[in-house]
This record gives sequence, C-alpha cells and structure tokens, in this order.
Amino acid sequence: QVQLVESGGGLVRPGGSVRLSCAVAGGTFSWYGMGWFRQAPGKEREFVAAISQPRGASTHYAESVKGRFTISRDNAENTLYLQMNSLKPEDTAVYYCAARRGNRSPTADLSYDYWGQGTQVTVSS
Repeated sequence: QVQLVESGGGLVRPGGSVRLSCAVAGGTFSWYGMGWFRQAPGKEREFVAAISQPRGASTHYAESVKGRFTISRDNAENTLYLQMNSLKPEDTAVYYCAARRGNRSPTADLSYDYWGQGTQVTVSS
C-alpha cells in the first residue's frame, strides 16, 4: 500500500513563499508520476503541477501557477516538492499530492491512484 504524507503548509503573506513536501512510502517512488492538486473552499479540486517518472524529465503546470511554482522530486529521499513563490490570496487551498502509474494524463485527477491527506496553505495579510 502506497502512502503519501504532505507537509509544509501554513499561513503566508501575499508575495511570500512556501515549500510543500510529500513523503512517499510503501512503493518504488521512481515508478510513479507525481502531481499536486488543490481545492479551495466551495470549489472543485484542480490540477496544479505534475512531474514524470522516473527522474522528472517532464513537468506540467496550470496556467495560474506558471512562473511562480516549481515541482521537483528526489528519488533518493522518496519525496516530492512544490516550491511556491509570489503567493497570492487565490492560492489559498488544501494542497494534495498524488501518485500515478503508467502514462496516463498527468493533469487529470482520475489518472492518479494514490492520494495524500492534504495540507492547508493560507495566503493572507
């Protein structure tokens, strides 16, 4: 059973930065494509960023975060990261990491087989 545990969320001021981490256990991390999604109150879950397996040669970003967020992976540490810079109030959401097998669409949540419990990011002054 693959388990994903996010960390690093919290309260940050507009324009600030935060780095989310997702620790993966119970599987071979390098086999999985990984992604970040988020869900704001009253809204549907949306794609944020994705990175390919095994070494992250390919990345994808939502238009709303391009140039501000960076996804990366450390296979030696079985950890996925999301560096979030120039944060805006509209980035406030619960952020989830997810793992997918095979070569399904990296931006579709239905492509993902395993999910973390989420970590709250609140951007407010």
